[in-house]
Amino acid sequence: MKLKGKTALVTGAAKRIGREIALGLARRGANIVVHYNSSASDAREAVAEIKKLGVDAIAVKADQSNAREVRAAVGKAVKHFHDIHVLVTSAADANLKGPFLFALEIGRHMKARKLNGKIVTFADWSAIRPYANYLPYCVSKAGIICLTKSLAKALGPNVQVNAIAPGPVLLPPDFTEAEIQEVIDATVVKRLGSPKDIVNSVLFLIEGSDFITGHTLVVDGGRLIAGG
Repeated sequence: MKLKGKTALVTGAAKRIGREIALGLARRGANIVVHYNSSASDAREAVAEIKKLGVDAIAVKADQSNAREVRAAVGKAVKHFHDIHVLVTSAADANLKGPFLFALEIGRHMKARKLNGKIVTFADWSAIRPYANYLPYCVSKAGIICLTKSLAKALGPNVQVNAIAPGPVLLPPDFTEAEIQEVIDATVVKRLGSPKDIVNSVLFLIEGSDFITGHTLVVDGGRLIAGG
């Protein structure tokens, strides 16, 4: 799929990696729906920044754990843009329920409109090799991998659904220098990832191939295979 002229809804697009993804898609010519929950000011700024790139953008508010709010947000986006061709579920809260609700609404829209679409979800490398003390988080991210495969079957053949499983990209802000170095040493490439690595991966799954679906792309600098 070529993004130019298409419309993409990016959850959590008001800030951090979600915003970088939205900007990356906009630079490829896509109109953007900026989803946010509590970051209204950031969302307005993101919309203004995206519009400067020569495409259209709107912001929609929703608690992504609330089906009614998700349905209303998607309805607002469809009313403005008519079609939604791409969904990227990058919002960090409601790890499993949020992506499910957004994919349900937009997947139904894509099927009803007979669109060729792309959905990119976000898992985590720890969904494959779980952390010792983060059971709920790891289980929710493992659920994203199963959700992605199930959606790929349910929405095929015209809609491809894939997941990205990031590794060490944005570390907690309270990490010490020693803790950061420990994480770096635990990768194969001996560096941290960047938001650009994630954006490029999203672009690959959307524009790079229409023959990949139900796949989880691990973007972790080799953290998963490094051991330790």
